[in-house]
Amino acid sequence: MYALVIKPFLFLFTPEKAHHIAFRMISILSHIPGVQFIHRLLFHVQHPSLERKVFGLTFPNPVGLAAGFDKDAKVIDAFASLGFGFIEIGTVTPLPQSGNDQPRLFRLPTDQAIINRMGFNNEGMYAVAERLKRKKSSILVGGNIGKNKITPNETATDDYLKSFHVLYPYVDYFVINVSSPNTPGLRALQEKEPLTQLIVALQKANQSMPKAKPILLKIAPDLTNEQLDDILSIVQETKLDGVIATNTTISRAGLKTNQQDIERIGAGGLSGVPLRNRSTEVIRYLHEKSSGAFPIIGVGGIHSPEDAIEKIKAGATLVQLYTGFVYEGPSLIKKINRALIQEA
Repeated sequence: MYALVIKPFLFLFTPEKAHHIAFRMISILSHIPGVQFIHRLLFHVQHPSLERKVFGLTFPNPVGLAAGFDKDAKVIDAFASLGFGFIEIGTVTPLPQSGNDQPRLFRLPTDQAIINRMGFNNEGMYAVAERLKRKKSSILVGGNIGKNKITPNETATDDYLKSFHVLYPYVDYFVINVSSPNTPGLRALQEKEPLTQLIVALQKANQSMPKAKPILLKIAPDLTNEQLDDILSIVQETKLDGVIATNTTISRAGLKTNQQDIERIGAGGLSGVPLRNRSTEVIRYLHEKSSGAFPIIGVGGIHSPEDAIEKIKAGATLVQLYTGFVYEGPSLIKKINRALIQEA
């Protein structure tokens, strides 16, 4: 039904308009008695082999929704009924911000890809916390946090600490996002010294809480091997719980879409099928160089069960969907989980 009816309908609209329509549809459907039950019957797959115990949490299955889709935690319960094992909200910033000017979200159907330069548009940490308070499902939730655009890098740590404290009661793990290409200067925080200082500050705050929660780092696919070696060193030194590999890429290599269209779109992070190989390379590099010392969540170009299995074989413990979910629909979650059962 998604491929035949829903996707063609949504693709009639601009990507951002389609996103809002889809959220509105999901929200309306979720309030109709019995719909979420039907969704669970259609999409949920349960099997002991799917369960993953990672950084102290038990995931019913390893397929999650990546950050950026439900930034403001608006439809967590509805997404939970589609069979996800966990959902990552955000990126959340302390202050609400509108993000970059529109248009800022673009489909590349020929490449099964998306380019976005959203710019951390979100309603701010307090609005997100209020929604998380009302969550009814038991699904695990990750809180992806970042800095406001107006915050200089010199005081970025303050932004991350603010969101950490406000979201702490309501999320199961945290993700430090310093790898989005759509906030000016943000990726400079991936350099060894500022990143180490940021993580140390968050870890100190984490250890002061009644129960420390897992903290992960989301990294860019555009890092060199030398920079990845720095990441490995930082993870070890700061005792991070894991890494999410990867965010979107600024590369445009190998795209089938007309070059003039690519130039017209301009800046932004590329996700989808063209990112698949590079994200897998990064996962494999981190896993092999660290001898599997920490969990990796694999994300980037997962559009089929085979793509997910490839990530897991490269060293990912969990995987996340974003662009693949847009192009393939909720049945992809079920297909991946069924394939994983057969692989077990």
